[in-house]
Amino acid sequence: MIVVTGGSKGIGKAIIEKFAQAGHNIASCARNAAQLSDMKKEIEEKYKVKVYIQTADLSVKEDTATFIDFVKRVGEPVKVLVNNTGVFIPGAIHEEEDGILEQMIETNLYSAYRLTKGFIREMMDRKEGHIFNIASVASFMAYANGGSYSISKHAMLGMSRSLREEMKPFNVKVTSIMPGATRTASWDGVDLPDDRFSKSEDIAELVFASYTLSQNSVVEDIVVRPQLGDI
Repeated sequence: MIVVTGGSKGIGKAIIEKFAQAGHNIASCARNAAQLSDMKKEIEEKYKVKVYIQTADLSVKEDTATFIDFVKRVGEPVKVLVNNTGVFIPGAIHEEEDGILEQMIETNLYSAYRLTKGFIREMMDRKEGHIFNIASVASFMAYANGGSYSISKHAMLGMSRSLREEMKPFNVKVTSIMPGATRTASWDGVDLPDDRFSKSEDIAELVFASYTLSQNSVVEDIVVRPQLGDI
């Protein structure tokens, strides 16, 4: 089974569709119950796989624990975990309201940390599994108005790289995906042409291609930007 957080739209949904196309069952969560239900219906009807869903806000520790338990009750081994849940709130560090950093750390970092700890022991025992952390070019590149978002994504990349070292003896792969501007709901209302953005489907293709490599190889970091460069 493939676990993808934030799977109701955007990059998460594109990744779900790619793995479902290859016949994998899916477990996913999101905050919007209606969008999540629509995704389940669409994927199951189109690809004839099972999609297990639960509404959850992974910035909340208790919701994360509940989702982990939900997935484990399904009873299928987790082959792939895609930590995709994230939030972007623009702003400069010296101007941000109190609580913005905490909100983005909880959503962008702690959710991935907690989900990873929830599933990785079984991967280690089986000596098989792959964890994808959807980070950002903001994980290694500072930019104006990036503020706490960049801080949280820098931390996520650090977590991925530490985890990669820890998992080498257990044959568990860890890959960081660092997209630039990608056409998702985060960019709704921005008046820019589509060719200024990468496509969610391209990110999904890269994730799936990395997963299909032999056990001898792992793609550690992937950086993907719009062809015309950063926005």
